[in-house]
Amino acid sequence: MSLVDVKVKKIPGNDLPLPEYKTIGSSGFDLSACIDKEEILESGQIKLISTGLIFELPLGYELEIRPRSGLAAKNGISIVNTPGTIDSDYRGEVKIILINHSKEKFIIKRGDRIAQGVLKTVTHANLIESMDLSDTTRGDGGFGHTGK
Repeated sequence: MSLVDVKVKKIPGNDLPLPEYKTIGSSGFDLSACIDKEEILESGQIKLISTGLIFELPLGYELEIRPRSGLAAKNGISIVNTPGTIDSDYRGEVKIILINHSKEKFIIKRGDRIAQGVLKTVTHANLIESMDLSDTTRGDGGFGHTGK
């Protein structure tokens, strides 16, 4: 495991602790809701929830925003654009696009852990236009063509 320095700035009014890895083997750190009052996420509703954090990621890295498995399994709460991507040149506040897939309303309170962030390396592709691509056994089969 390697360690990379990432600067984190709290927006004004954010008195919550910085995110942390909960165990030595955790891939992601938890991101918390930095909200002034409770937010109600109705069944089927999508809401943008503030984390109160701005990240300065090193060039060559991205921050992936992923759902928390416990919220998904117990409450049907997920992230619409999972995984979300925070690019290294973005300097705005990270906000989480939550969705409620359950039939019950879900209440979000200040400090609730609502997502996780995973730091990932980025490789750029050198895209080369070509009229000739190699053949494979699969070919252009997709969308379940290999069976049920």
